[in-house]
Amino acid sequence: MSSWLVVGLGNPGPAFASQRHNVGYRVADELARRMGVRFSAKRGMRADVAEGRIGPPGDDASSRLVLARSRTFMNETGAAVSRLLSYYKLQPAQMIVVHDELDIDPGQLRVKFAGGDNGHNGLRSIRQSLATGDFFRVRIGVGRPLGRQDPADFLLSNFPASARDDVEVEISRAADAVESLVLVGLDRTQSAFNS
Repeated sequence: MSSWLVVGLGNPGPAFASQRHNVGYRVADELARRMGVRFSAKRGMRADVAEGRIGPPGDDASSRLVLARSRTFMNETGAAVSRLLSYYKLQPAQMIVVHDELDIDPGQLRVKFAGGDNGHNGLRSIRQSLATGDFFRVRIGVGRPLGRQDPADFLLSNFPASARDDVEVEISRAADAVESLVLVGLDRTQSAFNS
C-alpha cells in the first residue's frame, strides 16, 4: 500500500475561500468529500488534515491519502508541509501539491513532477523548506489579469459569478487528476489531463 500527502494550497479563513488563489484548498475539500472524511486540526502541525484511502475497497493496492490544508498563509506553507512529511514519514516525491497557475488559461490543467516555483509564493515556501522542488504538482489554470491589474490582486479576488459552474468543473477535474496520479502514475495522468 502506498501513502501520499496531498497539499491543497490556499489561505485560511472564510474571507479567502472563493478567491482564485484558494482553488487548491477547494480540491482538497472535494477529495475529502469523495473519501467521506473530515478535516481536523493536527496538533503541532499548523495544518488541517484528513486521512482516507482510494482504490478498490478492501484491495491491498489501495492508497492512503493524507489531505492537508495549511493553517498558515500561503507564503509560510513550507513550514507546515515540512512538518507533515516528517510526521507521516513521507518523502517529497510522495507529495502532490495542488495550486492555481497564472500562466495556464482558465479551463486547463497541467500535471507535472518537479520544477521551479514560477513566482508562486506557496511553491516557493515549500521549495525553500524542503530544499527541493522534486514533488508532483496539479496546476489549475486561472489565467492572467486583463489590463494593468496587479497579478497579486487578481489572485486574491473572487472568481466572477459567471465562472462559478466552470470553476466547479475544474475543481472536480483536478481532484480526478490527483486520484489518477496516485492510481496510474504520471505518464497516463499527463496523457489524460494535460490540455
